[in-house]
Amino acid sequence: MKDFILPTRDFSTRDFGTPASKSKSLVTLTVDGFTVTVPEGTSVMRAAAEAGIPVPKLCATDSIEAFGSCRLCLVEIEGRNGTPASCTTPVAPGMVVHTQTETVKKLRKGVMELYISDHPLDCLTCAANGDCELQDMAGAVGLRDVRYDAKDTHFRAKDSSGAVNPQWLPKDDSNPYFTYDPAKCIVCSRCVRACEEVQGTFALTISGRGFDSRVMAGGADDSFLTSDCVSCGACVQACPTATLTEKSVIEIGTPDRSIITTCAYCGVGCSFEAQMRGDELVRMVPWKHGKANRGHSCVKGRFAYGYAAHKDRILKPMIRDSINDPWQEVTWEEALGFAARRFRDIQAKHGRDSIGGITSSRCTNEETYLVQKLIRSVFGTNNVDTCARVCHSPTGYGLGQTFGTSAGTQDFDSVEQTDVVIVIGANPTDGHPVFASRLKKRLRQGAQLIVIDPRRIDLVKSPHIRAAHHLPLKPGTNVAVVSALAHVIVTEGLFDEAFIRSRCDWDEFQDYAAFISEPRHAPEATALLTGVPAAELRAAARLFATGGNGAIYYGLGVTEHSQGSTTVMAIANLAMLTGNIGRPGVGVNPLRGQNNVQGACDMGSFPHELPGYRHVAGAEVREVFETLWGTPISPEPGLRIPNMLDAAVDGSFRGIYIQGEDILQSDPDTHHVSAGLAAMECVVVHDLFLNETANYAHVFLPGSTFLEKDGTFTNAERRINRVRKVMAPRNGLADWEVTMALANAMGAGWTYTHPAQIMDEVAITTPSFAGVSYERLEELGSVQWPCNEAHPEGTPVMHVDGFMRGKGRFMITEYIATDERTGPRFPLLLTTGRILSQYNVGAQTRRTANVVWHDQDVLEIHPHDAESRGVKEGDWVRLASRAGETTLRASLTDRVSPGVVYTTFHHPGTQANVITTDHSDWATNCPEYKVTAVQVAPSNGPSDWQADYAALSERARRILPAAE
Repeated sequence: MKDFILPTRDFSTRDFGTPASKSKSLVTLTVDGFTVTVPEGTSVMRAAAEAGIPVPKLCATDSIEAFGSCRLCLVEIEGRNGTPASCTTPVAPGMVVHTQTETVKKLRKGVMELYISDHPLDCLTCAANGDCELQDMAGAVGLRDVRYDAKDTHFRAKDSSGAVNPQWLPKDDSNPYFTYDPAKCIVCSRCVRACEEVQGTFALTISGRGFDSRVMAGGADDSFLTSDCVSCGACVQACPTATLTEKSVIEIGTPDRSIITTCAYCGVGCSFEAQMRGDELVRMVPWKHGKANRGHSCVKGRFAYGYAAHKDRILKPMIRDSINDPWQEVTWEEALGFAARRFRDIQAKHGRDSIGGITSSRCTNEETYLVQKLIRSVFGTNNVDTCARVCHSPTGYGLGQTFGTSAGTQDFDSVEQTDVVIVIGANPTDGHPVFASRLKKRLRQGAQLIVIDPRRIDLVKSPHIRAAHHLPLKPGTNVAVVSALAHVIVTEGLFDEAFIRSRCDWDEFQDYAAFISEPRHAPEATALLTGVPAAELRAAARLFATGGNGAIYYGLGVTEHSQGSTTVMAIANLAMLTGNIGRPGVGVNPLRGQNNVQGACDMGSFPHELPGYRHVAGAEVREVFETLWGTPISPEPGLRIPNMLDAAVDGSFRGIYIQGEDILQSDPDTHHVSAGLAAMECVVVHDLFLNETANYAHVFLPGSTFLEKDGTFTNAERRINRVRKVMAPRNGLADWEVTMALANAMGAGWTYTHPAQIMDEVAITTPSFAGVSYERLEELGSVQWPCNEAHPEGTPVMHVDGFMRGKGRFMITEYIATDERTGPRFPLLLTTGRILSQYNVGAQTRRTANVVWHDQDVLEIHPHDAESRGVKEGDWVRLASRAGETTLRASLTDRVSPGVVYTTFHHPGTQANVITTDHSDWATNCPEYKVTAVQVAPSNGPSDWQADYAALSERARRILPAAE
C-alpha cells in the first residue's frame, strides 16, 4: 500500500505485534545492540519494533493480546536458556536481546517450512497477493525451498490416490461481505481472539486438536451467516492470510492508496482508512489511531458503503410543477433557479416567515452551518429545525439546565476506567456497536452493569457478561425509576456530600433532597407504576452509589418521551448526587443516534439558537453574526418542524428546503406530516435518493455521500473528526456547494471555495470552536470541544474543576404520566428502536447487502400476548393506535414484557410512524416515539393504507427522460 493521507502527527500504520503497555514506569534494554526504553510490561517483540527492528510473527498483532502459538518470533536473551517467544516475554531492566542469531534464524526457517508444507502455493492468483503476512514472513526468514512433502493436507480436495480428502473443507461464501477459505488457514487463532477480545461476540472457536484444528463459526452445521457472527470485520482484519478475505478485494484487487475519513453512520464516529484502487473504493478498514473506535468497526461502517454506487441514487437535479407530475431532469442552474423563484414568490405573497428549512444530522458541520445561515441570512427567518431535535433535544435542555452545557461529559476511552455502568434507554450492541464492544470488554474485566430498559437487550446477558441488575420498567416511567434510585441514595445517606458542597449549589440540593426523600418516590411506592421490583431497584441504587466510578450512558429511550428533558435532568441529578462527574470513568453520556447529531445541534440548527447554543434574542450574539454576514437576524425564534407542518395545513407556511432528512418516514404521526407537505407550494428535497419525503417534493437536488466531500463530523463525545474526500462527487457537487449555489441563486453572493473556510467562520463566531481549524485537526487527528485558548487541544473530560455554569444545579424532577394511556381499545404499549444491520430510516443500509439480516420490520410480542390474540410466529398482524394502523409480521419473544410490543422503523413499507402520536417532550417538542398505546390483531397482509401508499410512491417517482 502507498500514498497514505494521514494527520501529520506520528500516526504509524505499523503493526507492533502486541498492544502498548499503559504503565508509567520505564524499562531500558538492549535489542541487537540498540538501547531501547519502553514502558514496563511491554513485550520484547514490541520493544524491538519500537527500535525499528521487526521480529517475524504470524499469530501476533497489536490489536489483541499475545498468544505465543506460531513460534516464529523466537529470540535469544542473554542469561536465559532456550529461545522464548518475543510476543509473550515482557521486557526487564538491562535485558539483552538478540533477534537474528543463527539459532533463531534456523528455527524460524524450519517453522516456516512446516506452515508452507500445508498451504496452497497459488500466490500469483490469490486475493491476498501483496497483502499476505504469510508471504511476507516467508521472505523475512529467507525461505527458499520446502523440504517436507506433506502427504496429508488441508488444501487439496483429493489426496494423492484421487480419493476425497476428509481434511479439506469447501470455501464458505455465505457472508455477503467476506469469504472463509479453510484451505488457507494456518490456525493462528487471530480471528478467534479478535472476535473475543475486540468484538466480544465469541462467535468463533478452534475445533479439534493438533493437525485436526480448524476455525469454526458456530456449530458443525453453521456457516458464518447462520452463526452468531455480527460481521464486524475484526476477524477479517486480523487474518494474516487469505483465509478471511473481503469479497471486494477478490473482485477489484489489492488497494494501492488510503485516505483517512470518518464513518457516516451512528454517533460513535469511527475513523476509517478508505482504501482505494484508482478512484474505486476497495474496502473500509478501521483506523487503529481513531480515538473513538481504536481500530474497531461494525458491519455498517466496515462493509455497508455500497449505497454510494447504488442504481437508485439520483445524480441529476429534477423539478416538477405539481407533485402529481412526473419528474423532469434539468441542469443545476435550472433547478436552483426554479427553487429560488418559487421561494421568493412565496415570500412576496405570504411574508418572510412563510418558508423555512431543515438541516441534516447526516451532513457535515460545515454543510449544516451553511443551511442555517441560508435560512437566517438569505430567507430572513429563524424557521430552521433538525432531526437532532426529534431525538436528542432533551439532552441539550436537560444538561444545559444542570451542568451548563448541552453535551456529554466524557470521551469513549473513559469507559475503560469505570466500575459501575448504568445503561438506560439505549441498546448499544445494536445502535452503537463499537462502543458496546469497548463496554463489554470492561464488563469482562469486572465492571458491574445496571440496565434500565423495557426490553431484555443483549447487554443483559451475552457471552461472558451479565448485568448485575435489569430493571424492566414500563415504557413512560423513566422519571419515576430514576427518582426512586435517587430516593434510595439520599435516604440511606449514600450521596457524596463533599462533592455536592464543593461543586453544587447546596441550598438547591437541600430543596431537592427534601423533594426526593418523600415516601412517594420510594421504590416500594413506585413499583406498581413502573413494574420494577423494589428490592431490585434498591440493590441497583446501592451498587451505583458505592461501587466506585459510576458512568451513565443513555439513548433515545430516555429522550423520546413526554418527560425526556425531565429524565435527562434526573440522570444529571443522579451523577451529581454520587460525585460521578469531572474525571475519567464517570459522567453522563448521551449516545447520539446519527453521525452528526451533536454537530447539527452545535451549528445552530434549532429555531431559537444560533451556533454555540446562544439564543437568538441576545442582541450581542446576533451582532456577531450580523456583522459577519452583512444581514439582519430576527430576534424571534422560528418554527419547529411540527409547527411548520401545522402552519402549512393552515396555509401560512408554504415552502421548505430539506437537506438530508426524510421526515415523512422518521417523524411521528405520518398522516400529519404528509398533510403538511402536500399543502406546501415548494418542497425542495436535497438527498441521495428519492426518499419518502420526496413524494411531496417539487425540486430534487441530488446529494453527495461522505466519500465525496470534505468536512467534519462531531460525534457523541464532542469529538470533531475530519471527513476527507476520497472520490469526486458523482452528482457533480458536494452538498455545501449545492447549498451555496441555492443561496447565490437567491442573491447571497457567497464565495466559499473549501469547507475549511466555513470552519474558520464557525471558529470566529462560536466560542467552543474558537481553536478549531483544519490545520489543528490535521495535526492532532481530532479534537473534542470546547477547543479554545484555554484548551488548545480540546477537552476529553468536561467539568473537571467546576461546571460550565459554575455550580451544578439540582433540578426538581416531578413524574407526570404521559397523556398516551392504555385502555380497552389499545391495551398494549409500543416502543421502537433499531437493529444492528440497519440504520435510521434505512435509506442507505437497505441499499446494501445488510438486508440479508433484516429485510423487513417485525413486531416483537410476548408469547402470552400473542397466544391471547391467536398470533403465531411469522403471522401478519395489524398494529393499530389512535393515530393510525399498519401491518407487519410478528416475532414471538420474551425479550419484551407482557403488555409491551416493539418494532423498528427501517423500512418504509411498514411506516411504523403512522402509529406514533403527536405527544412530545414538554420542553423541546421532542416526539414521544417510545410510548404509544396500541392493539395487535391477526391480519391477512398489508393494509389498504399501505397499498395506497405504495401506489402513491410509485406515481411520485416517475422520471421523464431528459429530452422529454
